[in-house]
Amino acid sequence: MHDHHQHTGSGATWSAAAQATLHCLTGCAIGEVLGMVIGTAAGLHNAATVVLSIVLAFVFGYGLTMRGVLRAGLPFRQALRVALAADTVSIAVMELVDNAVVVAVPGAMDAGLTSALFWLSLAGSLAVAFVVTTPVNRWMIGRGRGHAVVHAMHH
Repeated sequence: MHDHHQHTGSGATWSAAAQATLHCLTGCAIGEVLGMVIGTAAGLHNAATVVLSIVLAFVFGYGLTMRGVLRAGLPFRQALRVALAADTVSIAVMELVDNAVVVAVPGAMDAGLTSALFWLSLAGSLAVAFVVTTPVNRWMIGRGRGHAVVHAMHH
């Protein structure tokens, strides 16, 4: 998923930022959904469910980036450093936004796994997180940070 993007001298393209955010969203969504499903199915308190979702979002987000940079030949320790540099801010913003949205939707956290409210609020929260995180990633890539670190590994 790390294709080569064109960058302007003053910053990154919206396309590059959207690709980076989509990559981040993939890992975040896997962890977020898994955490919400596990927490809800296990009857965990809402706060514990949110914490579990956030932890898993970071694990899967970093994991997806590490998979790519390990494949590019980096040793594990260096791949981990690249993943932390590339994804920490993006995942943190995404998680802050998507969890705030789910928590703000009345009844969403208490809705069961068979409830449309549960799934629609989760999907909606990830969509809002994508929209909010894309400009953050554009700003970071334009400064040689975030996913620009990953792209440097491929050149």
